Amino acid sequence: MNPSAHIAFRVAAAFVALGLGGALIAAIVGLVLTNVGPAASASLSLCAKDGVAPAGGKDYLAQNNVWNAETPQCVTVGDQSLRIESAAHDVSPQGAPAATPSLLKGCHWQDCTDVGDLPVQVSAMPRVTSDWVTSQVDTGVFNAAYVVWFHSGPVAEGTPDGAEMVIWLRSRGGVRPGGVMLAREVPISDARWNVWLARDQGRVRITYERVGETTAVRDLDISAFTGDSVGRGLVSPDWYLIAVEAGFNLWRGGAGNAIENFSVSVDDQKPRRALGTSAPTPCFAALNVEETWTGGFRAVVEVTNVGDSPVQGWILDWTFPGGQHVERTSVGQVTQSGSSVHLVGGVRDGVLEPGKSTSFDVVGSGVSPGIVSITCTPA
Repeated sequence: MNPSAHIAFRVAAAFVALGLGGALIAAIVGLVLTNVGPAASASLSLCAKDGVAPAGGKDYLAQNNVWNAETPQCVTVGDQSLRIESAAHDVSPQGAPAATPSLLKGCHWQDCTDVGDLPVQVSAMPRVTSDWVTSQVDTGVFNAAYVVWFHSGPVAEGTPDGAEMVIWLRSRGGVRPGGVMLAREVPISDARWNVWLARDQGRVRITYERVGETTAVRDLDISAFTGDSVGRGLVSPDWYLIAVEAGFNLWRGGAGNAIENFSVSVDDQKPRRALGTSAPTPCFAALNVEETWTGGFRAVVEVTNVGDSPVQGWILDWTFPGGQHVERTSVGQVTQSGSSVHLVGGVRDGVLEPGKSTSFDVVGSGVSPGIVSITCTPA
């Protein structure tokens, strides 16, 4: 990218770390950028696998970002817009996508935009919102999603070491978020979202899957999603939000999908709000009902190690919503008092390594409990 642009972002990041305000940061960045000419407004084509280009002005970058395939792909980049002109990908929907063409504000690995309002520290986050309008085809296998990156410092020199927060708006071809579902239909930013958790390349990945698909959002409150992740112990208040991306994960095809417009707003004029002091939690569990009959049900409890150390045993606590009772489980010891359930279990042979999951059955009496919130503590 433009070397002066990269320097400008890092100057801004340094002053964010010192706690200086947005207006002063913008002034300093303006001085750094004095000799940087305006970005061209005409559209251009990107076909290199790792091609990056300005996407109208200084605040946005476009990425071709073919990272898991050798197949060709070309995108046309305009003013805060991007169109996929060709994409010959064909990888399994059960694995990672072939490419993620996207628009970016902030810093993605070594590629940075020239803005002074990112990064922001989670513990003092202003309201961060985004508009995104897409046009999407009815062929191929893909999804449309935001990726919000968190890092332990204001700028990541390489791979971000915090968390990857995905806000999943629509998919085609049967792809689903990876990992274990933590909660169903959580209300955030005027919609409902299923919350998924996975661990990937040493990072926690939290996916908010929209209930009811859409191709456009207005004033999507990214700070509210961040607050939910902090409350779940998945994002640390000490980390920094360093980038917001919006684009398409492509497994098969993808030509014709387009970002018509994308913008991110950081409101430094309103008081910043504290987002809590939660620390990352070592394990998570989710209960999903698989089978029902008159007077009973069978559920599967999935336990995931999201910590950094192996786990052999765990303690699960939950409360049934409607008088249900555990009759038996395929693993662990259960005690129940009223609606409160306490289960002590673990891996039969060996340990549960970081990022891995295990599951067991719970047979209960009563009506189906639906989604149940579980507290998981390593034993």
